Amino acid sequence: MTILKFLLLATLLMFSLNLKAEQLEMIVYRSPACGCCGNWVAYMQQNNFNVKSVMTDDMQSIKQKYGIPEKLVSCHTAIVNGYVIEGHVPAEDIINLLQKKPEITGIAAPGMPLGSPGMEMGGKKQAYRVLSFDKSGKVEIFAEHTDNQ
Repeated sequence: MTILKFLLLATLLMFSLNLKAEQLEMIVYRSPACGCCGNWVAYMQQNNFNVKSVMTDDMQSIKQKYGIPEKLVSCHTAIVNGYVIEGHVPAEDIINLLQKKPEITGIAAPGMPLGSPGMEMGGKKQAYRVLSFDKSGKVEIFAEHTDNQ
């Protein structure tokens, strides 16, 4: 390995560790009646996110405010570094988003996928996709998560 490649890899590793090491500020809008949202918040805190929970009974207006396409809606909506995070998105996907900084509005795990963070049910896990979306309504696959079969 050349010294240049080594330095490049070392720099990327340090950036990745720094992003994980510093606490990232996150605002989560959620219904006070939803237990799985609280589980996801606890999971995000365990993954070094500093979470501020905002309880509201009007989640529909939050989703409209942040431009979440109806087909991507889930139970809670978070904002981190200007990106919208909809639903039970894994921390590693959010870290990946923040590292890559794509020109999108955010990412979403539509519905409430069994086995996703906050939706754990024993060892059961279904396959699901995390999708990216932009202001024009364009939706693409951002990450795929497999089931436990």
